[in-house]
Amino acid sequence: MIYVDADACPVKAEILKVAERHGMAVTFVANSGLRPSRDPMVRNVIVSGAFDAADNWIADHAGADDIVVTADVPLAVRCVEKGAHVTGPTGRLFDKTNIGMASAMRDLGAHLRETGESKGYNAAFSPRDRSAFLEMLDRLCRRAKNAQAGPSP
Repeated sequence: MIYVDADACPVKAEILKVAERHGMAVTFVANSGLRPSRDPMVRNVIVSGAFDAADNWIADHAGADDIVVTADVPLAVRCVEKGAHVTGPTGRLFDKTNIGMASAMRDLGAHLRETGESKGYNAAFSPRDRSAFLEMLDRLCRRAKNAQAGPSP
């Protein structure tokens, strides 16, 4: 299963393309409307507008060897702890080896923005980001499918 933090996700079409190639189901989770799909492998979940409602829904449903697509570091932390494969929409991998640093850097950035030391501008989403994401998602789909198949005899 692929879970997507969908409210501001710039790679929805790419997720569908890769998921179809691997025969994986996708669940888009958002606080607002999503474009309906006739594909039985695609599910849209609309949650309340409450703070972190989409994140909480994903964290409650994602499990080991599921894939989560999110730019939200606190959500990534929760999903990595549950054994999910997590990537950001730029292809950034979040795993046990780097999630602590990613969380610390997020907290530092928030502190610098609060104190006025940083304006906090994010780089524009680029074709290179899209390409890196496609490569990472394909890799994670293969990894998740292999994990679910179990060890070979």
